[in-house]
Order: sequence, then C-alpha cells, then structure tokens
Amino acid sequence: MFEQTFKNLDDVLWKEAGCGSELDYAEQTSWLLFLKYLEDTEPAREMNDTFAGRTYAPLFEKPYRWSTWVHARKDELTGDDLIKFVNHELFPYLQGFKQPEGDPNTIEYKIGEIFSEVRNKFSSGYLMRDAVDLIDGLEFKSQEQKHELSDLYETRIKNMGNAGRNGGEYYTPRPLIRAMIRVTDPQIGETIFDPACGSAGFLCESFQYLWEKNRQHMSPQQLDFLQSKTFHGREKKSLAYILGVMNMILHGIEAPNIVHGNTLAEKPLDDIQPHEQHHIILANPPFGGKERKEVQQNFSIKTGETAFLFLQYFIKSLKPGGRAAVIIKNTFLSNSDNASRSLRKRLLEDSDLHTILDCPAKTFLGAGVKTVVLFFTKGAPTRKLWYYQLDPGRSLGKTSPLNDDDLAEFVEFQKTKADSERSWSIDVKTLDKDSADLSVKNPNAPEAEPLRDPAEILDEIAALEQETAEALNDIRALIA
Repeated sequence: MFEQTFKNLDDVLWKEAGCGSELDYAEQTSWLLFLKYLEDTEPAREMNDTFAGRTYAPLFEKPYRWSTWVHARKDELTGDDLIKFVNHELFPYLQGFKQPEGDPNTIEYKIGEIFSEVRNKFSSGYLMRDAVDLIDGLEFKSQEQKHELSDLYETRIKNMGNAGRNGGEYYTPRPLIRAMIRVTDPQIGETIFDPACGSAGFLCESFQYLWEKNRQHMSPQQLDFLQSKTFHGREKKSLAYILGVMNMILHGIEAPNIVHGNTLAEKPLDDIQPHEQHHIILANPPFGGKERKEVQQNFSIKTGETAFLFLQYFIKSLKPGGRAAVIIKNTFLSNSDNASRSLRKRLLEDSDLHTILDCPAKTFLGAGVKTVVLFFTKGAPTRKLWYYQLDPGRSLGKTSPLNDDDLAEFVEFQKTKADSERSWSIDVKTLDKDSADLSVKNPNAPEAEPLRDPAEILDEIAALEQETAEALNDIRALIA
C-alpha cells in the first residue's frame, strides 16, 4: 500500500541538496514519520486517559501540531516560510520537551531528545512540502498499516547498511538475529536488553517472536509487561538512537525504553546493582571501536577494544541464570594479548559458554571481518562447548545475503548439540590453560580433495589449447 509513497519520497530526497546519502534519507524520513505517528495516535492516548479518569492534555500546543502546520497552514507555509518555521519555531519548541528532571522513558522526553539530536537537512521548502505531503498520506491507525510501514522502514535501514561502512553500523542481518533469538528462547515476564542497540533490530525481532508465540493466550498484565517492561536498550550515536526509537514504534512498542547514552561510560562495572540486571542480553557491539582511558577505568580488564569492554558489561549485566547471545569478531577466540586471554578465562569461569556459531565471510555486508556468535548462560562455569560452522554453500553478498533457511539446521542441531560435518563438541579440560584458546578447528570436516600435480595441470592446459587451435582451423576452412 505504502511502497510507492516511499519510492516517491526517495525521489524527493534525491533532489534535495542537503540529503546526500541513505543515512540522510533515513534521518529525514524518521523525524517526519515520528511527528505523523504522534498525530495519528493522539486519539488513542486521549481515549486511554478518558477511560482511566484522567484529564487529557494534548501533547503539542495547537500551532505545532501536524494537523495545523501541515494542513491548516498549508498555503501559508511553503518555500522559505516553511523552512523558517521548521528551523526557528517547530524544532526549538520540540527540543524544549527534554527537561533535566524529566523521565527518559516517557514519550515527551523522547520527543525532546530526538529533536535535540536530529536536524532538518531540507534547504528547499518546496521539496520539503512535497515530502511532508507524502508522509501525510501514510497512516498508523491499523495493525496492517503499522506492519507494512515497519517492513518499509526495515528496508530503509537495510539500504543504509548496504550503502557503505558507516551505514553498516546500524544493520545486523535479521536472519542471524532471529536465529539468536530462537536459541535463547525469551519468555513473557523476562527482560531483554541490548546495550548497543543501534536501530533496535534485536529488540524489534524479540517483540515479534514473543508476540507470535503468545498472542493467543496473553493476559492483560502480560501484554502490559510486554509493551512497557520487557525491552530495554541504550545507544550512543544520535542517528542510531532515532532509528531505534522509530523502528520500535513502527513494530508496535508504543513507548520504547531506549536511553541515549554511552553504555560503557555510564558507571564502573562493580556499581551495577541486581535490579539493573536482565534475564536476556542480545547484542552486536561495535567492531573495532576504541574507548578512552577514563572509560577503560570502569572495567577490571583494561582494553581499548570496545567489543571486549562490552563483553565484560554483558556478563555483569545478566541476572544469575541469565542468557546471552552476542556477536563478536572471531579473532577474540585466539588473540594472544593479555586482555583477550583474561576475558576468555573469565567468560569460561563465570558463565556456561555452551555454543559458538562460526559465521562465514560477508555475513555483514561492508564489514571486512569474520564473526562468531557466543551463546552463554551466567552462573555455572563452562564444561562442554559446542561449535557450529555455518556454510550456506555460496558466497554471500548484496545479491545473495544470509537467509533464514541458511540458519535452520544450526537452530535445530543446537537443541541437542548434535555432531555433524559442520558441528562438534569439545571438553573445556582439553583447552590450553594458559591461553584458553577457543579457535574454530573442525575435526569433522570432510577431507579436502588432494592437490593435483602441477605437471598434470600444465599437460591439461596444453591439450585444451591444442583442441582450441584445431577447432579454429575447422572454422576457418568452413568460411574460406
């Protein structure tokens, strides 16, 4: 229904000089969609307050409501006048919703935070009017409409990931996320946390998993817990934070519990309290990032590698018995530096690292690193470790990305830790005690075909060249 609208919106953004990349397209689409969403869901908020016996107060004063500046003042606000209104009146008004004493989990605070970070990149008021009118044709009133919009928005985020290195920071392949969720198997009543949530793919897919699994028999209390208490995230970068909030809203989570801030700089690790811990952590921390010395002081294992600091944070932030599935560079398994060795030992001692999924090259488009997924449960030390070496049987790329079928065998085999040509188990006692090296070394892989003798290959090339020459002579004879 709305796919053509998004295509038309892309055409408008392509013409706008202030928007030069897929990242700009996503940012500008996001803040406009957000304001339209708030307009469309205003009646529902009013109805909820009425049923609860509360006096309803509209979110926005009249001049700043979508229905006013987009509809009532349409003829008046266009061209330069529209740009001036948005930049000098609308944005400052919305930024004022973020108050130091405000609750970060309220929709009001999120409005202020989003518009304190985003900026209007339209320089042409006429193109902006075209974009606004297109967004105005979208509706958030039915579940079908929200579902279609969420799919289109996911496509927009995916296109960012395909656009280049920076865009790839915001997109983890959804089939991989879904496999990680199926293995961790979250339940209603558990909390799910992504401390580096990016565009909130893990949280959105977790919501879909729990909704599909439980919607036929959820109590009102369980539905309220699912909506307001289950999903938690934190994100450092402004654009990713905005994308995450909007993505969760479009997936049906009305007031996302995403906090804008640097997880690693929040507090010393030892200061995390039991009530701040979670049942499940699903995450893909940044690859190759570096943190400042003062941030490293929050951690007992000092390292500049962002992903290694996050791994310490994950272990600490899980409740006893809590489950995690996290993506990390495969070099973590074998690096010989002190931080890597210490972190592997801590992970094996403090948690049951029961599964390692070895991902193929180009699982992450635009990222020149190989990755593994670590699945662990906090509390008991690791005794036995099961590996699965994912092989989709083709080279992954933009035209052939990872899909759900590629991961189906892994999910099924993981239930019993079955051995196969792609999977095997090791006893932790067999690991080198000093290095705790966890390298992927498949003992069940079929033996490779023996290499052919070079002389044999050269003879075959000569024979083929002779056949080619004879064929050319025959052709010449025919046309002579």
